[in-house]
Amino acid sequence: MKHYRKNILSSMAFLIIASVLLGACAPQVVTQEVRVTQLVEVTKQVQVETTKIVQVTSVPTNYGSVVWLSTQLRPVQEAEKVRGVILANFAGKVEYIPEDEGPFHARITAEVKANKGTVDALGALHGNFSTMAPAAELQDLTDLRAALKDRGIPEAFWKLAQLGTDKTYYVPWMQATYIVAANKKAIQYLPAGADVNALTYAQYLQWAKNVKEKTGQAKFGFPAGASGLMHRFFQGFLVPAYSGGVVTTFANDDAAAGWKWMVDVWPYVNPQSTTYGFMQEQLLSEEVWVAWDHVARLKDAFENKPNDFVALPVPAGPKGRAFMPVVAGLAIPKTANNVNGAKALISYLTEPKTQITTLREVGFFPFTNVDYPGYVSPGFKLEGEAVTKQANSKDALPALLPQGLGAKGGDFNKVYLDTFKRIVLNNEDIKKVLSEQKKVLQTVMTDAKAPCWSPDPSSGDKPCEVK
Repeated sequence: MKHYRKNILSSMAFLIIASVLLGACAPQVVTQEVRVTQLVEVTKQVQVETTKIVQVTSVPTNYGSVVWLSTQLRPVQEAEKVRGVILANFAGKVEYIPEDEGPFHARITAEVKANKGTVDALGALHGNFSTMAPAAELQDLTDLRAALKDRGIPEAFWKLAQLGTDKTYYVPWMQATYIVAANKKAIQYLPAGADVNALTYAQYLQWAKNVKEKTGQAKFGFPAGASGLMHRFFQGFLVPAYSGGVVTTFANDDAAAGWKWMVDVWPYVNPQSTTYGFMQEQLLSEEVWVAWDHVARLKDAFENKPNDFVALPVPAGPKGRAFMPVVAGLAIPKTANNVNGAKALISYLTEPKTQITTLREVGFFPFTNVDYPGYVSPGFKLEGEAVTKQANSKDALPALLPQGLGAKGGDFNKVYLDTFKRIVLNNEDIKKVLSEQKKVLQTVMTDAKAPCWSPDPSSGDKPCEVK
């Protein structure tokens, strides 16, 4: 029994040992984390913006041939400056034809009547265009007006260009007018709080009075001599500034107040004013310190002594800052062949650079907002800045040159000069004089068959009536 148990234990021991030996000899399985980097080639489309410089040969703009007929800048020297200087940079070929007013109107009337034109652009005064628009001889330029809105042309002049309608018949081109010149010695005597660039007639009177009282001398002046332009002061400045009109309001109470101002200021005006013609002479001699006159008749003072003088807008009255501009404009006739070329020419002539060239070459002032460069003479710069301020003033009231009077123009002027002499120089009663002169004025208007002009309201084709 013992022997049998021993054998069993020996067998079991053998099996255990064998199992261990066999396990030792069997292959072992080992688990291990291994990182493998594999290179994979991938094709991907990517949009990349690039800049490529391409040299292009530009084709210059050419507006073709433009025929320009003008009543302005007719003298040979001025016409040559137009052709050789003012038009030098225009992208087209312009045939510039200066013409007197009679042939100018006859030619356009004939072409419109025949419905066959040779003229593309027109240059003329407001008065010329005022008779052409009612005759259906001009194109509506409202679209061009919108395109030129950046020019800074004052709204008061765009209104004139509408000729009493809702259309625009011409583009304001260039102007001349009247301003005030003042020696800087007079500035210290301005009324307290007065803006030298926005004076009223009341302040102008007080200024003249201050100078007389402080210096003992009457240092204000007017061109009231035989060769002076005193009649224009009454027609374009004093009377409309107080009454709002020139003819229709001639004898009303508002106009009478303007003549009362003239009476009040006269004691402070140099008594030699009734002999003065061109105020630049008295300004340079300092016989007067402050004077009103046409820019052409003040020019020498500003040119010769630019550091001694300032140029100022005219005073304002109860109805506005009335002033008399010589308004030249640009239009297109109904029968124009090259309308696009004509519009391009008008655009070119109203560019600030061209406006300055026009001022420098022929002495007409811009309608557009411009900066005056160094090559513009000091005198032109002083006058030009005053003209611009005056035209752009919020209370600007353009009073145009008399129109439609023909041979009666001298009689019209005489009415205002006689009124001045009787009221101011002879001290006659204002109301009585106006009542009597009203009849003389009406006879002139009726005989001339002259309709009203701005700022008087339109009278259609009837003579303007003094109210």
